[in-house]
Amino acid sequence: MSFDIYAVVTDRIIRQLESGVIPWQKPWTGLQSGAYSGTTGKPYSLLNQMILSKPGAYFTFNEMAKRGGKIRKGEKASMIVFWKQIRVSETDPSTGELKERIVPMLKYYNVFHQDQIEGITINAPAPVEHEPIAEAEAVINHYTARESLTIQHQRGNEAFYSPLRDCIVLPLMEQFTDIEEYYSTAFHEMTHSTGHRSRLNRLKVTAHFGNDEYSREELVAEIGAAALVSYTGIETRKSLKNSAAYIQSWLRALKNDKRLIVGASAAAQKAVDFILA
Repeated sequence: MSFDIYAVVTDRIIRQLESGVIPWQKPWTGLQSGAYSGTTGKPYSLLNQMILSKPGAYFTFNEMAKRGGKIRKGEKASMIVFWKQIRVSETDPSTGELKERIVPMLKYYNVFHQDQIEGITINAPAPVEHEPIAEAEAVINHYTARESLTIQHQRGNEAFYSPLRDCIVLPLMEQFTDIEEYYSTAFHEMTHSTGHRSRLNRLKVTAHFGNDEYSREELVAEIGAAALVSYTGIETRKSLKNSAAYIQSWLRALKNDKRLIVGASAAAQKAVDFILA
């Protein structure tokens, strides 16, 4: 693979970062068969699906009223939680400069299950069935078979690579709204797996959440994923923007040291070249 791909991908990510603060969005959510918004048809997050008592459509009071519905006597609302990104301005005590930062704030609202409402018709959304993308599947199958690397899919709220088990764990494909984001997530964890001591021996035992080594490895994995998405021809504007948003959170912790991107890009090239060997 030509290094030009990495130069192009890295340059585009930098341009996205320079455009301002971009909130990262988790690319997976709850199962299609679980609790979902009766208005949008979209499944709730796994956290909210655990909070809610049963699967099916849920509506806020206003959403229900607009449809001409009525709450059955004695029914009580359930709570849905979500994170809202709040932009706040603060004065830097060392420089006196006014700076902005994004603060996540946990919010909630009340909803009613379809069985608690009368007078409305529920049209259940058709389940999203993703069609696997041949080019991306070929990269995954080639690498995992050659390296005897296991990928486990399970209903969950995490995607990670375990060096101890030499195993990648991913949410179910149906939990992803966009199939491209599923492959981007898989490529991210595959890039991590190249750092195993039996491969490129890049992973450091001293890396832990928040320190420089951990942050650098996350940059390597995300740039590697972006390059593989580009290589397989499945990149979308949304996937690129989300990659930049993810990287931005680590750069902010490291004082936006752009030289780190260049070094991580070189490491990502070695990782992707290894995957495509």
